[in-house]
Amino acid sequence: MKLKHVMVGLMLVGAVSMDGAVAAQQTEKESDRLRNAATVLKEIFGMPDAIPQDLLDKAECVIVFPSVKKVALGVGGSYGRGVISCRGGSTFDGHWGPPAMFALEGASIGFQLGAQATDFLLLVMNDRGANSVMSSKVKLGADASAAAGPKGRTAGASTDIVMQAEILTYSRARGLFAGVSLEGSTLRSDGDANERLYGRKIEAREIALGRNLAMPSDALPLLDVLNARSPVNLSNRPK
Repeated sequence: MKLKHVMVGLMLVGAVSMDGAVAAQQTEKESDRLRNAATVLKEIFGMPDAIPQDLLDKAECVIVFPSVKKVALGVGGSYGRGVISCRGGSTFDGHWGPPAMFALEGASIGFQLGAQATDFLLLVMNDRGANSVMSSKVKLGADASAAAGPKGRTAGASTDIVMQAEILTYSRARGLFAGVSLEGSTLRSDGDANERLYGRKIEAREIALGRNLAMPSDALPLLDVLNARSPVNLSNRPK
């Protein structure tokens, strides 16, 4: 009987240890995602004639999806895991805030990808777009207006469609960076990943507001890149 109790105890200890190892491994995935997003963002910002500075200075949120690959999701669909950071405050006009884990999915992504891994970068340009993205699952082109983003040093020559879009979308593949259409794709909060990253169930909007929220240390490189390149929201500043 004692041997049986010992064996049961060992099995329980082993199960607990295994659960801990799995949890640590899952948390490491979120850390990797944050580090990869920071690397992608830094590399894109370092490219000549990439994102117009005046657009970045007016963006209220930036979303990065590193190394998205085509997968068997529906018919020709794809699924990307990434990170969103918004400027702090209820009107998104402060410093860049804590990141939330996000997912991008849809057939149109698969169409863009072809066979190679692709980085996607999205700029959320106004309060309506930010509130929409932070509140629910959003279909680009339907729930939120979206357009392929312009390249170059300034956006002065951009069309009215681009300038009125709530979300501007870009891609980088094989070293080439360009605006890309992602209409029909969906954005949503990655709730399980956010729970692992922050240790509790938490909504994307609560993360964006950043009230009484401990910043994950792995998020600091990403925020450093954003704050160094565009420390102030200029969308409401007089010209």
